[in-house]
Order: sequence, then structure tokens, then C-alpha cells
Amino acid sequence: MASASSIKLYGGRNMDCVVERIEWNNKMDLFAFATDKGEVVLQRLNWQKIASFPPPVKIARVRSLCWQLDDSLLAVAYSHGKVAILSVKSETIISRLSYDVDIRKVYFTRTIDCQESVEGHTFNTFKDKHNEFLPKPRLLISRDPVLTAREENPLPEGSPYFMIVVLCNGKFHLLLFGAVQVASIELTQHVVHPEEFAVYDVQLSGDFNAIYALLRDGQQLKMLHFHNQLLQDSMVPILGVARLCAHILETKNYISYTLGWLRADLETVQLEMDNKLAAYASSQPYGSTSANFLELHIFGFATLEVEEFLTSSEKEFKKMAKGVEVSLSDMQELVFTDLKGGAIRLFYFLNEIVGLSRMPHFYESLVVEDVAVEAMRACGSFYLKACELQRTIDTLVKEMKLFYTWLTFTVMRLSHQEIPENMILSEAENSAVVELLSSMEPDAEDSSDEEEKDRAPSPPKRSLFNLERVSQYLKNACLTQLSPADPDQLWDQIVAEQSFMGASNIFAPHDKNLSLVQQREKLFNAIDGLCQRPTKSISSSFALSSSIICSEFSAVEETPDRDFVTSSFYVNEAARCDMCAIAISREEALILQFSRADNCFLRCTSIHLKPGLFTQRLQEDYNNLRFVDLQFYNDSILTILTQSTSPAEGARPHSCFIQLSIAEATNQCTQHHQSMHIKLPDATVTRSIYDIAGMDAFKCLDGVCDTLAVSGGRRVITVLSDSNRMMTVFETEVDESDDLDMSEISLQQISEEPNPFIHDTEQLDPET
Repeated sequence: MASASSIKLYGGRNMDCVVERIEWNNKMDLFAFATDKGEVVLQRLNWQKIASFPPPVKIARVRSLCWQLDDSLLAVAYSHGKVAILSVKSETIISRLSYDVDIRKVYFTRTIDCQESVEGHTFNTFKDKHNEFLPKPRLLISRDPVLTAREENPLPEGSPYFMIVVLCNGKFHLLLFGAVQVASIELTQHVVHPEEFAVYDVQLSGDFNAIYALLRDGQQLKMLHFHNQLLQDSMVPILGVARLCAHILETKNYISYTLGWLRADLETVQLEMDNKLAAYASSQPYGSTSANFLELHIFGFATLEVEEFLTSSEKEFKKMAKGVEVSLSDMQELVFTDLKGGAIRLFYFLNEIVGLSRMPHFYESLVVEDVAVEAMRACGSFYLKACELQRTIDTLVKEMKLFYTWLTFTVMRLSHQEIPENMILSEAENSAVVELLSSMEPDAEDSSDEEEKDRAPSPPKRSLFNLERVSQYLKNACLTQLSPADPDQLWDQIVAEQSFMGASNIFAPHDKNLSLVQQREKLFNAIDGLCQRPTKSISSSFALSSSIICSEFSAVEETPDRDFVTSSFYVNEAARCDMCAIAISREEALILQFSRADNCFLRCTSIHLKPGLFTQRLQEDYNNLRFVDLQFYNDSILTILTQSTSPAEGARPHSCFIQLSIAEATNQCTQHHQSMHIKLPDATVTRSIYDIAGMDAFKCLDGVCDTLAVSGGRRVITVLSDSNRMMTVFETEVDESDDLDMSEISLQQISEEPNPFIHDTEQLDPET
């Protein structure tokens, strides 16, 4: 047992910011802390700074921090409803989630370890075979090195795990891989007084078949136990579907990013055109630019104004041509490689889900075949629309290249320069130039209305070379210029003649009126309907099996400590039980042990900080303590942080550690069968903590601390002073000969010297 006597002071530092939360990584020499400005900082035990992440917005505050147990991922919940998953290895944000309300808590469960075979059927849940058949998508973020977020990849690598997001409005979400929602429960539907409701904590059991929700219901503090056998029995199929849904979500984000880059490239083309050529055309009467260029091309001469404009802008035209060519080339690559490649990846994953839906024995509650097939058809329609956009861009590229070739040829001829033979246009190219120049500024349509005839017709609102035929695909509106039919393609004719093809559920319809954005929304809506099926099935399978009343809130005048509640949760695999420690007031705490065996017993231990009838006389430092925080150090020790409430005259207030042995505390626990209603205050005997733990379990601190962070894996305990600027680290489970008496050095002395206790071998290198 790591008693208080085996704790020694490791080091302390006066931070240059206000620290609000600390979280230790159990497997690495790292801890994360959040500042009052919403910044998250990662540091080593020797105070070496690893990385820092600014808040998403200036006013955001960090509500919760949690490390993934078997990897270097950190989940951060912010006050404005955002959740970010940070990677220590890459020092980037790899995923973001967004909610409409404030967040109470976010945390990772332990790694899911389950067999890949159920009832003789073998699953390939954890093997992503698509990497063998599909090319790896380009990293779009490489186009802009300033970006650090990797939102196009929401599936962190490593072992599968659940992430719980608890919202302040009483709703919590259960996610797999930190990306795919598999369940959601509205806790306010299970309370008697929703108008007097507050949620403190929500935890998932060690067998992943139950939820523990600690909440306030009116004047009662309750622990609600929800059982879900489906989640445990169907874990392997759920993991398979969730992994495919995560890849689908990853590809959806990738497609959305691709469309964003397409818009950016198209805006670049428009900007290059407006800088010189379009600006000149706008300064002339409508139609004159097209007429002058036609006259110059056909008859070989032009007005002095046009000739001067062309010859004086030779360098600008070359620069414009190069910029437009690069942007159009990027657009072609984005559509051909990224957009169509993303559609193919989506089709692959959707096709896998369709295959799973045809095994109803395992997947009936998770996937509906008709919904999966409809999503796959929508994906096929999106691919056809991407091909249509590709043909439109290819046509624009050919026209642009032809125009700039003619423009360069014309400028060189007007400047009396020698023209290379490869720039001389053929007869077919000359005809194409005539058609192109004629369509630059189309004639206004005649109006049949007599009133409209009296007014001058307004020129069509269209840019040079009709860039709208591409931009219309990137708007959430129907197309205004339909793509012309390709006479070399007989597919449309076959589809029109064979009516049965449109009625087939494997046929992907091609709606020529929809834009690419509209087709994408149609696809994403179909995918959302597909991914919502597991969430609905698993959420509806949660049934309230027990409502445990932990305490009654006082109805007297409100004080800051009246509703003090803090808790800690631990999964004890050795004892096959889930443990929860709850400080139900400043003086009393409960230790609950939920058995995961078939007996379904609940063991409860109630402790308080008041001396018992047979408690020996205590030293003044150990009297009048109150709970501040508590956390499980490991499966056998509960670490408690307390403060003195009424120190003697002239004595400084102080804090006190208590390393409480759970085995000693639960020796005289009460045992209850998990029924629908359990009222612990009427069936539990409260014992004094002084009668349970010996004096060697207490360790006084010469100062006041109000925040606790422990790590049994790293064997450290960290506290923050009441100003939240002084961070002190204690090393546990050390030899008594190495123990440093806390009375020798106070927290005040630590704050005066930044780092007095770090060993020489662990001092920071000045060059680091």
C-alpha cells in the first residue's frame, strides 16, 4: 500500500499562468494542463514543454481533459461545445466534434478487447483490407502548410475504444474511435424533477453493457444504472459497422475539403481574368470587346486602342495565362484524383455495408439493406456528377489554352515579332477561335413584351468565357446551363429506351439538373440515415435497471458548499467490479462497488471526516477537515485531498493527503441487491475515516490546495494551490529512508524558488 508515509516531495513550480485542470498520462512521462485562457499545454515530469494548443475561440474554457489509455491521444472538451482530439506524436489536432450546448465531461474508456468470432462466424473487424485495393488519398492539407488540423482524418489509429461526451443539458453520447456515435441517452427523461436537474458524471461499465449516471434529481443525488445487453453481445458486429462508418465519415470530410479547394482554384481563375482582361472588357461598351477581337482575328487589323491595349499588356497576359493554367490544372487534378477517388472509396465502404446487411442474423439491428443500397446508389449518382464536372472543366481548359495561344500569336504579330511555326493555328483551330470569341459576350435576348421593347435590353450577367458553367456546380442550386449531350456516348440512349433500368435498385440515376453540391447533400443525407440506424438501435436498448439514491440535498439557505459533489470512477478487472467514489458533501463520501458477476450485488461504504466514538485524540492538524477532491490512485487505494475548515488561532490553514486503503474501508460495507429503487442513506452505516485509516495514511501540507491529479502508473500525485498558480508534484511508493518530511519545506518556500526539487539528472538542458 502506498501510504502517506511513503510519499516524498518531488518538485514544484510557480506557473506563469492560472492552471485550471491537470491530467496525467498513465503510460508516458507526460501531463497536460489547461489554463484560464483555454490553452492546453503538454509537459514532461521534468517540466520540459512538449506542445501547446490554443483555444478554438478566445472565450473558450477547458471543461475536461482525458488521455487515451493505450496511446498518445488527449481529448479536450471546451465550454462552447467543441471537443478536440490532440495527438502528442504529431502535435496536431486530428479530429473535432461540435455540439450546441456546454460540455460537462469527456473521457476515453479502456481498450475494447473482444473475440473476432461469434457463434462460429469469423469477423475481420480490426483489419482494414481496403488499403490493399484502394489508393491512399492525397493529404489535401499539404496544399496549405499553415494548416495544422487534420479534420479529414477523424479515425485515430490504435486499438478500439469508446469516448463518452457528457453535455450539461443531461444528454450524453457514446462514440467509437472518437468519431462514430453509437448511442445517445437523454437523462432528463428518467428523472422526476427535470426542472431541478444537473449531471455530474456518466461512466461506462467494464463489460461495456451498462451506464452509470450520477445526477441531481430535485433534492436527491442519484446514481442511475442503465443496462444494455445488446451492446455487449453484439460488440464485434458493432465494431465492424462502426469502423466502416468511421472510414465513410473520413471520406465525407475529404470530399468536403476537396470542394473547398475547387472553389478556391476557381476564384483564382476569376481573379486572374478580372485583373486585366475582364476589367478592360467591363470598361468598354458591351459586345465591343468580342467584336474587336473577331475583327482582329478575321481581318487582321484592329483599332489603335485595342492594338495599344494588347501590345502594352504582353507581360501581364503571359502572367495571367500561367496563373490560369496552374489553377485549371489543379482543378482537373482535384476532380479526377481526389473527388472521383473519394467517391470510389465511399462506394467501396458502402458496398461492404450492403454485404453486411445481407447477414441479418448478426447485423439486423445495425444495418437496413434498403437504406444501405439507397446510399450506394446516391454515391453512384455523385460519381456521375463528378464525371460531368470533369468534362466541363476539360472543355474550359481547351478553350482557355486555345484563346491564350491565339492571344500570344496576335500580340507577337502586332509587335512584328517572329512567330514560331508551332504557334500557327490550323483551320479547325481558327474556326474554334471564331466561335469562342463570338461567345465571349453573347447577344441579349429579344423581348416580346411591348413595354420591354421601349427599354434598352440589359446585357447578360456573365463573365468572359462563361466561367459560370463551372461555378454553377459548386453552388447549392440547380444548374442553369445543362451539360450538352455527348454524341459518342450511347449510355443515355440505352437508359432512355430501357425503362426497367431506372426501376432497378442497383442502377445509379443521373440527374442532370442537380449541381455537384446538391448531389453531395443528397449523398450525405443518405449516409446519415444509414449511420443513424446503429445509434437508434443501441440507444433504445438501454433500459433503466436501478435508481440509487445516494443522499438528500439540504433545503436550507444556499451556501457555496451546499451542493458539493465530486466523484471518481475505476474499473477493477481483477475483482470484476466497477468502483465509484462520491463525495456527497464536504464531510461525507461513498464508495460504491458494482459487481459485474451474475449476482448483481452493490456494495456500499460510507465514510465521514468526523471523529468516531472510539477515535483516539487527534492532532490539531487532522481535525476539522473537509473534502476537496478524490481520485482512485489504483484498484486498492483512494487518494483524498482535504482542507482544514477552522484552524486554531494564529495557525495557517492547510491541506491534507489521505491515502485510503479500499480493502480496509470496505471491510464493513453493506451489500444490496440491485433492484429498481435503492435508498442508501437508510441502509448504510457511516464510519469515521479515522477509524479506518491509520495516522500513517495522512500527510499534511503546509498550504492550501484545491485541485488534485493522480497517476498510479506514473506513481505521482499533483496538487494546485488555492491561487491555481503553484503546481506541486509528489512521488509515491518510495523508500521511507528517502522520504522528505513535508514539515521541512512549505509550499510558500517552493513558490519562492521555481524548481528546487528536480534531481540533477533531470534538470533541463539549456540548449533544449
